[in-house]
Amino acid sequence: MLINCAAYQEGKKLCDIPIAEISDYLERPDCFVWVALKDAEESELEEMQAEFNLHELAVEDARHGHQRPKIEEYGDSLFAVVHTVELTDGALNVGEVDIFVAENYVLSIRNRSQQGFLGVRARCEQEPQQLKKGSAFVLYALIDAVVDRYFPVIEALETELETIEDQIFSKGSQRANIERLYELKRKMITLRHATAPLMEAIGKLFGGRVPPVCIETQEYFRDVYDHLYRINTSIDAIRDTIGTAIQVNLSMVTIDESEVNKRLAAWAAIFAVATAFAGIWGMNFKVMPELQWEYGYPVALAIMGGVCAFLYYRFKKSGWL
Repeated sequence: MLINCAAYQEGKKLCDIPIAEISDYLERPDCFVWVALKDAEESELEEMQAEFNLHELAVEDARHGHQRPKIEEYGDSLFAVVHTVELTDGALNVGEVDIFVAENYVLSIRNRSQQGFLGVRARCEQEPQQLKKGSAFVLYALIDAVVDRYFPVIEALETELETIEDQIFSKGSQRANIERLYELKRKMITLRHATAPLMEAIGKLFGGRVPPVCIETQEYFRDVYDHLYRINTSIDAIRDTIGTAIQVNLSMVTIDESEVNKRLAAWAAIFAVATAFAGIWGMNFKVMPELQWEYGYPVALAIMGGVCAFLYYRFKKSGWL
């Protein structure tokens, strides 16, 4: 689905144009065309490939989707894949933005994502001095918008982790905590799969050999790289905290099991003493002084009860019961 198709010159928007006229504006000096698509169909991709003369390998990647975040160079053009991450009802929804960039055009294709980039276009149009830098600034603005949307996701996951940590020492919640911690760890891995490769790719757009289209915007991509570095540092810190929380939670499970085992052992010891006395006096020997004694039965019960009571007192005092 076509979202926008507009031509820009000298940092100012000329007009919205139909797709059929794209090639005409591409021939104008100091002019570039910015096209935005959402969940593009096969026919739309073929039309864009014909208008912009896109490399077939890049189009093939955009057609199939589910690509690893990357930035590839095809002659004088770039092909970037960026993952969008949205937190919806506690679940992470991972989308994809494919961006084709050359000196005279920008084509962005948004897939499986509800968050659009109309705000990015408006921001660029309000900064004509920046938009004069051409299509590379638009590429920066799109990637920067995606990266900025990672921060609220990280904050939400940090809040979720703090909530789980508050419940770690609550009795009876260990199993639920383990499940929530592993689910949170899976989310962090998903987020890292979106940010770590992108940071590596952005590193190719400043310093050293830089693609010609990005020569004048290196400092902007360095800023995006710094943001991604902070994000990945936060992800690593959260993952370490999750690992520690899992170990603490497992330790709490072990402690609870130890408490149960101690109680069982204490009661087993008490009943073992009573069983031992009953076993001795229950043997069928003819010559047993206690058998003929008038008070043998109540004394035996008193001894067993007294010993069991003493053991219960000692176990209770030591914290086993």
